[in-house]
Formats: sequence, C-alpha cells, structure tokens
Amino acid sequence: MTSKAVRPNSAAPFSAWERAIAWRYLFAKRSQGGVALISAISFAAIALAVASLIITLSIMNGFRSELSAKILGFNGHAFVVDGQADVGDLGPIITRLRQVPGVTQAIPMIESQVLAQGPVAASGAVVRGIRPQDLRATPILAHNIKDGSIARFGEGDDGGDEVILGSRLAETLGVGVGDSISLISPTGGETVFGDLPPSKSYRVAALFQVGMSEYDQTFLYMPLRQAQLFLGRGQAVDFIEIRLADPDKSPALKPALAAAAGPGAVVSDWTERNKAYFGALQVEHNVMRMIFMFIVALAALNIISGLVMLVKNKGRDIAILRTVGASRGAILRIFFMAGASIGVAGAMAGLMFGVAFCLNIETIQRFIEWITGVQIFNSEVYFLSHVPERIDWGEVAGVMAWALGASFLFTLLPAWRASRLDPVEALRYE
Repeated sequence: MTSKAVRPNSAAPFSAWERAIAWRYLFAKRSQGGVALISAISFAAIALAVASLIITLSIMNGFRSELSAKILGFNGHAFVVDGQADVGDLGPIITRLRQVPGVTQAIPMIESQVLAQGPVAASGAVVRGIRPQDLRATPILAHNIKDGSIARFGEGDDGGDEVILGSRLAETLGVGVGDSISLISPTGGETVFGDLPPSKSYRVAALFQVGMSEYDQTFLYMPLRQAQLFLGRGQAVDFIEIRLADPDKSPALKPALAAAAGPGAVVSDWTERNKAYFGALQVEHNVMRMIFMFIVALAALNIISGLVMLVKNKGRDIAILRTVGASRGAILRIFFMAGASIGVAGAMAGLMFGVAFCLNIETIQRFIEWITGVQIFNSEVYFLSHVPERIDWGEVAGVMAWALGASFLFTLLPAWRASRLDPVEALRYE
C-alpha cells in the first residue's frame, strides 16, 4: 500500500508538520514545567516592555504636540522689530506684511513686565498691549474665555480701562470679573519726590484659560492705546507679531518678511526663541526611546533561556527526528518558530495593551486619582492641565519591528545549536 504521508526531508520549509511540532513544544508537560514558566515570563516581559515603550513615546509626543500648539497659538510665529516706526507709520508695513504668502495676521504689540496687585496678594505679570480687533481674531484667546466678555474690550478714546487676565493669575490676586486690580509699571515716572513707578487701577473684563498654567498664571491683556499711555511708549510699539498658516515655514519666510518690513527691521521666528526648549524635548524623547529599546531587548533575551532548556529536554526527540530524515534546517525552523512565537505573541499583546492604555489615559488617570486621593499630574509642574497623548503609528511600527527583530535574533542561536545536535550522541545514553 502506498503511503501518502509527507516525509520530513521532502517537506517544504515551515511546512505543516514543522509548525505542528513547534506548537506542541510551546506547551510543555509538567516534567518540563521550568520551560513553560520561563516561556510565560518571557511573554510577559516582552509584552510589558513593548507596552511601556509605546505608552512612553505616545505621552512624550502628546506633550510636545500640546506644548507646541499652546506656545504657537499663544505667541506669534515670527516677530518684526522696527525701532524707528510708531503706530502711525505701521499701516503700510502691516499691509505689506499681510501680503506675504502664508501670513494670516500681523499684530502690533507692546509687552512689558508689571506688578499686579489685588485685594488678596500681588504677583509679577506680563502685560501685553493689543488692538481689540487683533485680540478677537486670535482663536486661543477668543475661544477660551472662562468668564466675562471681550465684547467691549478697547472701547473709548484712550482704549478704556478694562483688562483680561489669565484664570490662575486672577486666583492668585483674588479677583474676578468686575473687580479692580492695580498695575505698577517698572518704568519710572518723574515727580517732585523723584522717579516713582506709575500705578493705575483697571477693571477686570474677562478671564481666559488656555490650558497651559505658565500662560494662565502670568499674562494679562490691555488695549494697545492704553498700554502705550501706561508704559510711556508714546506712539511706538515693541514689535509686530506675525502669525502664519503653517508655523513650520517661518524660517523660510524670514527673507520675505524682512523685505516687506523694510530697511532697519529685524525679523526673528519661533524656532529661534524656543530653540533650547524644543531641543531639550527632542533630546529627552530620543534618550527615553533608546532606554526602553534596551529594555525590550533585555526582555527578549529571556527567550534564549527557555529555548536552551527546551533543546536540552528535547534532545531525544531531536535525535529521532534526525534519524527519520528531518534535515538540520527543519530542526532549526522548528525551534525558531517555538521561540519566535513567544516574541510575536508578547509583542502583539504589548501593542494592544499600550494602544488601549493611551486611548483611555484620561479615564485611567481619573480612576487612579479617585482610588488614591492623590493628584498624580500637577498642572503647575507639567504646564498642562491633563496628561496628553498622541500615538505616532510610524513609531509604533518601529517599536514592533524592533521587538520582533530582537525576538527573532535571540531565537536563532539556541535553534541553530539544536540543529547541530548529533543524533548518535543524543541517543547513546537513552
């Protein structure tokens, strides 16, 4: 009778019988419980390492994305300084700047340090003088008014005496909408008693909350004309703030902005002003990624221990397979699949856990804070009011490729040693 069974030495690589044996070896008997335990530890270690790397990179990407959005939304993308121009001369300059392709806003502005005093406390602050129409056209301010209204901001011949504050600054001063605060300018004023810093009271018209504690704690806005009067600027402004449709193009647009501003103007952009800050974020991101990639590699090393024990326990089986015609390549593939399956399963489990954690990170944060009663994310320290996350699928693919590559690489050595086992030596003492 003719047998239809496939002989080991005639089967294609990674054939059904090779996969069946590899799958059987993954589930060791009680006598080989040590192999099963090490395999379980390897699976858990790889899963946790992959998940930790995905979560860490996603949170750091979220931080960078959120901080970039806040910084570039609250501040300009480019800045034009012309010390010889006053407000009366800025009309043509602003028109030319607005005509540069990619420019969405050109805002004349004054900025200065002041001391703000309320009924409860005093605090250093940064005052910005801005035209009412420019304030209303800035989305991060106009769309984040927590209390009050900016509808009447800037009314009156002198711009009015209303200001808008960051919500945290208002809490520090102990004021709300409709209350008065006193501002003291560092610019001295000449009196019969000598140079004294000018002081004036303003009514709080509105409170803004942009979600970045540094800005909510520090800044207040007043009409441009009132800021010129209070700070003694006359008709001058400190700079023209430029906002672009694409902030990343600001370095490339600097020559066009300089040409539009005219001779004597100095143009800078946000990449220059925040170079050290964003550079530090990038360095931290790269270092954390490298550290966790080493952790993933160390987790994958556990596969070697389990596979070495498996090869030792299955020495008799390997010898029998070799005597019935299994090639060295078939033995190598069997043990490679047995070890690599642990890495693949662990990496996939880590991927699912890491992505699920990132997608539900705010819920997890609130649950932990509810259980422990401890605020685990202090916005005064981390500058943001919530834990941000942004999954970069390209980085996730890189993490998976690294985890799988490490698992495959560390599986090859014990699998190769299994393929080199001499059947005669393996069966001599059986």
